[in-house]
Amino acid sequence: MDTTNNHGANKNKQKYIFVTGGVLSGVGKGITAASIGAVLQAKGAYVSIQKCDPYLNVDAGLLNPKEHGECFVTKDGAETDLDLGHYERFLDIELTQKNATLAGRLLSNLIADERAGKFGGQTVQLVPHLTREIQKAIVTAGHGSDVHIVEIGGTVGDYEGLSFIEAIREFAMKVGRENCMYVHVVYVPFIGTSKEFKSKPAQNALNDLRGFGIVPDAVVVRSDNEAPASIAKKIALFGGIPESAVLMMPNVDSVFRIPETIANSPLMEHLEYFTGLTNTPDLTKWSELVERQKAKKSRTIKVGMVAKYLDNEDTYISVVEALKSAAWQEDVELDLVWINAEKITHAALDGVDAIVVPGGFGHRGVEGKIAAANYALEHKKPYLGLCLGLQVAVVAAARRAGLKDANSTEFDPATEHNVVYIMEGQEGKESTGGTLRLGDYDAVLASGSKIAEVYGSTEVVERHRHRYEVNQAFKDEIEKGGIVVSGTSPDGKLVEFVEAKDHPYFVATQAHPEFKSRPFNAHPLFAGLLGVALTK
Repeated sequence: MDTTNNHGANKNKQKYIFVTGGVLSGVGKGITAASIGAVLQAKGAYVSIQKCDPYLNVDAGLLNPKEHGECFVTKDGAETDLDLGHYERFLDIELTQKNATLAGRLLSNLIADERAGKFGGQTVQLVPHLTREIQKAIVTAGHGSDVHIVEIGGTVGDYEGLSFIEAIREFAMKVGRENCMYVHVVYVPFIGTSKEFKSKPAQNALNDLRGFGIVPDAVVVRSDNEAPASIAKKIALFGGIPESAVLMMPNVDSVFRIPETIANSPLMEHLEYFTGLTNTPDLTKWSELVERQKAKKSRTIKVGMVAKYLDNEDTYISVVEALKSAAWQEDVELDLVWINAEKITHAALDGVDAIVVPGGFGHRGVEGKIAAANYALEHKKPYLGLCLGLQVAVVAAARRAGLKDANSTEFDPATEHNVVYIMEGQEGKESTGGTLRLGDYDAVLASGSKIAEVYGSTEVVERHRHRYEVNQAFKDEIEKGGIVVSGTSPDGKLVEFVEAKDHPYFVATQAHPEFKSRPFNAHPLFAGLLGVALTK
């Protein structure tokens, strides 16, 4: 197993940092992993990162967003966990399929190989066969980097995750224990009735990890509020590590403070010893970002998000983060107003300065989103449509032009005026995974269009995740309803962007530009929306 590299600041043996979690899921492993990576980047290291999920799904494409949050799409079309979005935003890199590893994909490949006779009659087992595939995936994802960070999804002790824990335990024997660092993230609850923090769940989580043969090198202790020093002492004692390797991490007002928190903590000494990178990290951009974020703003912009998953904001996390980044860039306070697409009212739309209709699948709430697009056209309200947000805008325009039953065949298969229809070759596959247009696609923008002005270019590349397309047979009717096609695929066959005529800012894209927005570099479509809303 070759783990040498020739990139970045560290010319020595490649290093691996494994981030695991205990007590409960959603404790902050992804942000912790990304923040460690950001600090090492700031030291000049070439950092790669990976999410390993024990789910028996092949990818995240069919996971319920209400339960799991957003499905993040990489540039090569991988449908992944939302943590990859955190990674891209924190590290300002573009990830690919190799950076997302799910147990279902590995098991599917193993079974296919067994059926093809590649094991020569061996008994195929979780250990060593699945664990070996996990290790291969880790090596592949980390190839060429100085430090490869691997987040293991779920919590230690979950039945489906045992193979991954065993795989990373064995990994240290293959590459050398000195080249592996294990960071365990635990949670310490505060019991209101007794007014005290309880470390017992964290102690048990550490015992679970040690029971599987891994003694952590560092522990990150999450809590809602700042816990006393005695908690760190207990964690160190039961974890078998020095107290300096325990990082207390209470909730903060901004996750973008965490890289600096890590860099200024005693944990930094352990990271430096492990990586050999002893230079001071340049975290100037992080401190400046937090200052911009927290600076008092003279203006507030109310943005109405017309959505159907209102009980889990993680479903739209990249859109929310893109709006936040745009607000920081435009130096305005963002007041995000969630508007239920199933119960939409004119009063709700009247009360906001701009409207965003994000992507989605299924008919629920669609008529409300069409109504939002129609309202924005009629009242010249700044509007940004993302994926489905473009399609409902096209439907709204067609209906305004007189095609009263205009619809997408996704929502009304029998409609006579299918202004949005199934992509060629995808008929009959609507309920299956892996049949969408996914990943980066080029687009050519009309010269002189609002879209070209916002981008500052007539050629762009954006990420996609959809199956239905605008039916250009109805282009005249759509234009009669007030919307023009302002961007297409290079061959002109697929509509990529539309915009409204004689409107301050009504733009929509078939893509998901939110995936390419960064906290240090807001996406122009989101910045443009807020910029125009400021002038209203």
